[in-house]
Amino acid sequence: MGDVLWTPPADVLERSRIGDYLRWLREHRGLDFADYDALWQWSVTDLDAFWRSIWDHFEVVAHTPPTATLAERAMPGARWFPGATLNYAENVLRMPGRADDDPVVIAHGQTRPPVTLTAAELREQVRRVSAGLRRLGVTAGDRVAAYAPNISETYVLLLATASLGAIFSSCAPEFGTRSVTDRWQQIEPTVLVAVDGYRYGDKPVDRRAEVAAIRAALPSLRHTVGIAYLGSGSATGDGPAAASADGASDGLLDWADLAAPTDEPLTFTPVPFDHPLYVLYSSGTTGLPKPIVHGHGGILLEHLKMLALHHDLGPSDRFFWFTTTGWMMWNFLVSGPAVGAAIVLFDGNPGHPDLGEMWRLAAETGTTYFGTSAPFLLACRKAGLVPRDVADLSALRGVGSTGAPLPAEGFHWVYETVGDQVQLQSLSGGTDVCTGFVGGVPLLPVYAGEIACRALGAKVEARSADGTPVIGELGELVITEPMPSMPVGFWNDPDGVRYAEAYFSVYPGVWRHGDWITINARGGCVITGRSDATLNRGGVRLGTAEFYSVVEGLDEVVDSVVVHLEDDEGGAGELLLFVVLADGLSLDDALRAKISRELRTALSPRHVPDEIHQVRAVPRTLSAKKLEVPVKKILTGIPVDRAAAKGALANPESLTAFATFAQSRTHP
Repeated sequence: MGDVLWTPPADVLERSRIGDYLRWLREHRGLDFADYDALWQWSVTDLDAFWRSIWDHFEVVAHTPPTATLAERAMPGARWFPGATLNYAENVLRMPGRADDDPVVIAHGQTRPPVTLTAAELREQVRRVSAGLRRLGVTAGDRVAAYAPNISETYVLLLATASLGAIFSSCAPEFGTRSVTDRWQQIEPTVLVAVDGYRYGDKPVDRRAEVAAIRAALPSLRHTVGIAYLGSGSATGDGPAAASADGASDGLLDWADLAAPTDEPLTFTPVPFDHPLYVLYSSGTTGLPKPIVHGHGGILLEHLKMLALHHDLGPSDRFFWFTTTGWMMWNFLVSGPAVGAAIVLFDGNPGHPDLGEMWRLAAETGTTYFGTSAPFLLACRKAGLVPRDVADLSALRGVGSTGAPLPAEGFHWVYETVGDQVQLQSLSGGTDVCTGFVGGVPLLPVYAGEIACRALGAKVEARSADGTPVIGELGELVITEPMPSMPVGFWNDPDGVRYAEAYFSVYPGVWRHGDWITINARGGCVITGRSDATLNRGGVRLGTAEFYSVVEGLDEVVDSVVVHLEDDEGGAGELLLFVVLADGLSLDDALRAKISRELRTALSPRHVPDEIHQVRAVPRTLSAKKLEVPVKKILTGIPVDRAAAKGALANPESLTAFATFAQSRTHP
């Protein structure tokens, strides 16, 4: 059990939104719960009552009411709120508790001066762009694609697209041409909105050539809209007489044309609960990215629940999460106004001019909830940063961490250097559900190194090798009851075969997520890495997260990746560690001995690698996840092009060192 670093205030039930919800349940449903665990148990047992309470408590705006809550409980195939019609954008733009002149979008970046939109200005921008899309012929079911960063225009475009019942998809402009076309050739967008480039720190990055290549690879496009974000001219990189690949006229216009003044009122197309809202994508590290379709109603209900009840966000809050438009945390962040919170957007290099920049941004914008990644927090710790010394963080009351497991030392660092009154919430979930299904809640204390709870409505369990649920033991993370934000399906998968194979092939009727998790008797959770990257030494399964926590805690080590190569004859196999060292350092026997000693002392003798090697970089996805499985495949002799889709990598050149290493040695 880790140290207790934060406990809920005595008046938490009076001050929190989950306290409001508990009072509402008592008054309107006659339900009373002794503690969070009792509430969670009810939420994952009586699914109909729980999810209907979310609908009613948050007063979802619907055009026609549902005829039931959960018509079909099976997974896959659950049918939520049949008969209901609604619109995600309409519910977000209600912005409960926000006056027309209240700031609701606060956008900062390194490319242009800050932009602030009030509630009235956001609605006006959405009204104009919605009318602009309608002029371009966009109707319900059409796809609108954004090759654009985390700026106000991208958010306006999402809401305008959703208002029409059209389907949104975004790729961050740092994505290369192949990464983008691998995604969008699958969904065939008719409209592309693209920036001409962006500034990352003090470096301008021109993307006009990439935009031209993307357009050439998408014959479905009828119109391209350019945002002169970098100020280098037309984002499309060519003249207005351009034609699309099929020879049809490809209308070129700029953002001002799309958002031109108009008298058209802002209307919202009513769509069924599971009508596609947007398409998100898996990282696609070993094949084409999976196009994951999320629906209007499921995303709305899940984000209302998570943002209000777990993150405790409301009209007095300013909500920030460092993310790009290529990560599902952007989609999570921009639902903030649905619970009344203003959102803080940032585009640029979070480490420029130094790691204090994001903390200074939090101070400048009055951020009350600061979301980031575990690697960012650990990088700040390693750099010796004390955020409260570089920024006034007095408004801050919540810190969120995701993207990778946050070890105990990361928790301690936050409470020692950010503030001892903030609630640190480590959470985990994924693109597949566009949320966190384990995280924090105002009712529970924070233990070092531990995710506080399983989220309401998320029946998360750990399963042993034989498929039985276990407590206090490492197991496969599974979800045994449906959630509304589980995907509507995959694009172009009409019979659901790919969807079923992705999540339900190991345990029929049960969602297998692909992580290792330990759930303790209190309901606290520790995630220790991907189950397909597990280190199995002598029959003992070792998660990679704790391994990295020790290795990367050393001053000499900047990054690392560890893989286990099994022995076909049943032996222990080989545990290989690859490290990226600080500038100017070379791996020698003394440093190898130090790394091994730290692993033996902190973890166990089983964690000591058979070999340690130095590399220049660890392969990572565009969303910064380590690629243990492709590295393992390359080390077992699989060619690089078959082991990994290079377009999905932030640094594809990093694979070369592993291929060279594989060719230079004899496999056990």
